[in-house]
Amino acid sequence: MFAQTFGAATLGINGALIIVEVDISNGLPGLDIVGLPDTAVKESRERVRAAIKNTGFEFPVRRITVNLAPADMRKDGSGLDLPIAVGILAASGQIDPERCCRYVFISELSLEGKLREISGILPMAASIAEQEKCEVIVAPENAQEAVFAGNLIVYAPKTLEEVVLHLRGEKLLEQVSKECAPFSYCASTDDLSEVQGQVVAKRALEIAATGGHNILLVGPPGSGKTMLAKRLPSILPTMTEQEALEVTKIYSIAGLLKNNTGLVAVRPFRSPHHTISDSGMIGGGRIPRPGEVTLSHHGVLFLDELPEFPRQVLEVLRQPVEDGEVTISRVNASLSYPANFMLVAAMNPCFCGFLGDSNRECTCTVVDIRRYIKKISGPLLDRIDININVPRLEYSEFTANKVGETSAVVRQRVEAARERQRERLRKYGLFANSQMSHRHVKNTCLMTDEAQLLLEQAFEKMNLSARGYDRVLKVARSIADLAGEDRISASAIAEAIHLRNNVKDSAI
Repeated sequence: MFAQTFGAATLGINGALIIVEVDISNGLPGLDIVGLPDTAVKESRERVRAAIKNTGFEFPVRRITVNLAPADMRKDGSGLDLPIAVGILAASGQIDPERCCRYVFISELSLEGKLREISGILPMAASIAEQEKCEVIVAPENAQEAVFAGNLIVYAPKTLEEVVLHLRGEKLLEQVSKECAPFSYCASTDDLSEVQGQVVAKRALEIAATGGHNILLVGPPGSGKTMLAKRLPSILPTMTEQEALEVTKIYSIAGLLKNNTGLVAVRPFRSPHHTISDSGMIGGGRIPRPGEVTLSHHGVLFLDELPEFPRQVLEVLRQPVEDGEVTISRVNASLSYPANFMLVAAMNPCFCGFLGDSNRECTCTVVDIRRYIKKISGPLLDRIDININVPRLEYSEFTANKVGETSAVVRQRVEAARERQRERLRKYGLFANSQMSHRHVKNTCLMTDEAQLLLEQAFEKMNLSARGYDRVLKVARSIADLAGEDRISASAIAEAIHLRNNVKDSAI
């Protein structure tokens, strides 16, 4: 006998509808699964057999063949347990096969027949909605996530028995309703006003947030580099619903999405430890999974103590920083993940951390300092738009009662500047100055005569590369956007040059 059911799997940050075909024939008893299943799918044989028996149904003692179509796509994860089990019951005559075709089944099964949650439900459910399938059955823990995918009817039974009774029409399941708002902005709990002093660094953060520029903070230990970096998300523009949906899909696939939280409304802030591998940073695995650069999509990737990261890990950042996406090729699959993030890095000026400090003497030799700085390659530094010194605070600055601007006030200016960028770049399909290519820079970064002369002098004196030239103009364009100016002025060019070359030559 033959039966067909539907399941789903993930492919990159998208979902894919899987057709599960089950054939039961005479022959030696056994269960074979074909169609490029990974280990977790192959092991479903034992889970499905035990779940069917322990739920009180009959497992056919015949030859069972399960085909997962399309057969040329690698399937991973345990979410195909339920459609395989339902297919076997339908092929053996215990469920009406026609009734099964109305639903898409996505869940892992325990040995006693309970439905268990899996990762990646949101992209799968979104794909199901696009395929014009409207009814989906998932585990209770995945129900709210599936509801946000679109116009789907979602059922969340606890056991395989409840699924079968529903398909037989004996005890119908209730449709899941939304229990939380699909999207609402959540402000960061860290506020920029909590940072004492550091006026220049705060200004640099505001410019970086305006254009989505990469930034490097250099200063002695305890000067506030990490504190500043953690408050950057609080001044970034509010996430749009489309951005929130993309981030939520990524976190769903990575298994980092909490139950009943709705869409992720806060921009990601990822801060991996310097012992991370290149696969952890960029993504990897037999079937590639998202790495830190993808988990930082539409947010911030913060690398504290930058020179302590392995050279190989830092070098793999060059391509995603430039292109905004990363392609991971393995034997089993080649997938592209989005990686449109702001790179924020912090480092000490030397091994001991006190090079250039007015209060403490640096104990490093010239050779030590050069060895420390050489851990960061020139091409990677060239991709960082803003370099800023974060000096040690004086006692009077630390104890001052003056309260600085709040993140909400700064964010209003940033959002106004971003709106100018969106209007200017809409015809190119871009939304931030940092995304511009050389062609976009030439077409949109119009300068005054004084600004052109100043940039020409800086180009010769600083030995800027072509990339460096474009990045200075991008930062200057962001400064002009903050000031509400249509043309880039000489003062904007001067500030952009200062921000790119602000760190002492002895340090970088």
